[in-house]
Amino acid sequence: MFEDKDIHLRDYLHIVLKHRYKALQFFAIIFALTLLVTFSTTPVYIATTKVLIEKTEPANLSLNPYYMSYDPDFAETQFQLITSFSVAQRVVRMLGLGQLTAAGEESEAATNIITGTFSWFRDLISTVLHIGGVRPVPAPSDPAAAAALPEDPLRVYQQARMISGSITVSPIKNSKIVNISFASADPKKAALIVNTVAKAYTDEVLDIKMGSSQYALKWLTEKADEERERLNKTEKALQEYMRDKDIATLENKVTMVPERISEIAIKLAQSETKRKELETLYAAVKAYAVNPDGADEIPAIAADPVMQSLRAQIQKAEQTVSELSQKYGQRHPAMVSATGDLNVLREKKREQVKRVVATIRNEYEIARSGEENLRRLAGQAKSETLSLGEKFVQYGVLKREAETSRELFGAIVKRIKEQGITQDIKTVTVWVIEKAEVPASPAKPNKFRNILFGLVIGLLGGVGLAFFVEYLDNTVKSAEDIEQRFDVPVLGTIELLDEQKGPADDVVLREPHANIAENYRAIRTSIMLSTADKPPKHILVTSIAPQEGKTSIAVNLAAILAQSGNNVLLMDADLRRPRLRRIFGIETDSGLSTYLAGTSDIEFFTPKGVEHLQVLPSGPVPPNPSELIGSKHLQNLLDSLEEEFDFVVWDSPPLFAAAETLVLSKMLSGTIIVARAGKTTHKELERGIKSLRDIEARVLGIIINGLNIKENMRYNYRYYGYYGAQEPKQTGKLPHEA
Repeated sequence: MFEDKDIHLRDYLHIVLKHRYKALQFFAIIFALTLLVTFSTTPVYIATTKVLIEKTEPANLSLNPYYMSYDPDFAETQFQLITSFSVAQRVVRMLGLGQLTAAGEESEAATNIITGTFSWFRDLISTVLHIGGVRPVPAPSDPAAAAALPEDPLRVYQQARMISGSITVSPIKNSKIVNISFASADPKKAALIVNTVAKAYTDEVLDIKMGSSQYALKWLTEKADEERERLNKTEKALQEYMRDKDIATLENKVTMVPERISEIAIKLAQSETKRKELETLYAAVKAYAVNPDGADEIPAIAADPVMQSLRAQIQKAEQTVSELSQKYGQRHPAMVSATGDLNVLREKKREQVKRVVATIRNEYEIARSGEENLRRLAGQAKSETLSLGEKFVQYGVLKREAETSRELFGAIVKRIKEQGITQDIKTVTVWVIEKAEVPASPAKPNKFRNILFGLVIGLLGGVGLAFFVEYLDNTVKSAEDIEQRFDVPVLGTIELLDEQKGPADDVVLREPHANIAENYRAIRTSIMLSTADKPPKHILVTSIAPQEGKTSIAVNLAAILAQSGNNVLLMDADLRRPRLRRIFGIETDSGLSTYLAGTSDIEFFTPKGVEHLQVLPSGPVPPNPSELIGSKHLQNLLDSLEEEFDFVVWDSPPLFAAAETLVLSKMLSGTIIVARAGKTTHKELERGIKSLRDIEARVLGIIINGLNIKENMRYNYRYYGYYGAQEPKQTGKLPHEA
């Protein structure tokens, strides 16, 4: 499991020292290139002229004379104009740089052939390092003499491009003054060209103003002719429409129709109200036209004067009949006469009720007819209004079009007059306030600055390269790194052995007091202390991938264990690519593979000159190593070795190269993983540890092989020189070295 750690300054120093050779190489290359460019660059002289550029607002007769528009792009526009190709062309023609003699052409062609390649290389380096100069422009010839020669268009183009690319413009802060600079290998020509650039720029501004004024006048004149013709057409169309539609008479109608509509609307509202009242009244009394009885209860009928008179007469007649009935009988002549008069009055009342109802009905019909007439009049008035409105809308359209054409034509005519008055006024005013003087010393290259720049870039780039290489390196580097990343103990480290000192397979026997032998003694101690009860008996030595030194570590580990007086068996369990038989010079056709296959008994070999150490070679390479390792004979072999040996060191295939390694790691007491410093990656090591933990194999720890002590200076390795100085060097050679 990876844990964060504090990074100290010495860690950064270690990285730089570790990759110091790469950093020094980078520094040497950069510094050499800097010196090459600095001392091979042609000296460049820069001449500068100061110019005041001021914007003058064109006279506008319709605006406030104190008004000044804000133009944030004005300055940049002028700067681009100064460095433009057109200004450079003016300079070429003013100085006669476009004329070229035949001799001059031949000379220039020869010079280009000789210096072309070197100039290109120098310019490329200068561009990358930003320490070169502006490419010098060839010195102009005598303008007076060159003016008489014919102009070469190609040469004009080339010279103008070079001049345009060499002009630099830099404004002076908080002012309208601009510095125009030009670089050349000839100081006199630099001053001449930059002063000519200022004059050419002034002429270019004047030409632009004159050209724009003439174009504007031409365009305005053409537009005025078009607008004059359009104005004539619109006015003629307006007059014809007024004559056809009698607009003068219609104007009076337009003023009268709204008043008439208003009066009709008022009368219509009154008539509608009266009609509704009569309609309601008629609905209430029309039933009495058939049966007049009870009509006295209706106020409209009761209020009729005739009805009131008849009611009075009927009441008087009823009173008379009542009085006579008390004196006479029903057949008395006076009684019969009074009763007949009463009936006549009642009949007259009924007739009068019918006449009142008929009167009310007539009034209702008259009111309804009047309302309909008013509605018809209102509709006619509205139709007339709409008709007049449509005519006047079209009239307004034609009138506005004519007025618009008239105003536009007037504005164009006014603008033409203003343009004629203001065409001689310059919108940009240029004053040369300080002409360029011949520079006394070159501006580029600045040798001191370039050398300092090369030193700084070389140092910083070298250090950066060291950190970048370290960042890309994801291989095993140190014990501390592994323990913090994977939570697995590091049993020890084996320093990188110089190839001139011999092979690493028997270094413990060959140089028992060397530093590397002490590495193995430290590993032996770590193995002895790896468990609480007793050290592991069967130790499997494997690696993540081939060529990481697992066999050499297995041989030397077995030898260092045997030197301490333990009975040690070194077993070659790598049935695919065995090496122990070649290392110890064992000549036999039997071994572990023949024993596991059941074709031979177990037979150990004792190397000469090495006490307490025996070797079991792998035997012939079988076609099925995995099946042999998984057979029951292996377990029988483990049981037979328990009492005979104190330690059994197994040299197995790499984890990712053979499946039998995982089988052995599950069966044996502990597994040691060999990781090659600078070769085994963290990803591979993580994958290997995970594969062992997945099968619950016991991982004793990791041994870092091939560690470069000189590069890993942050660890305290200065004590390694102590050993080997105490007593003469002793060797223990193997049989094949004797």
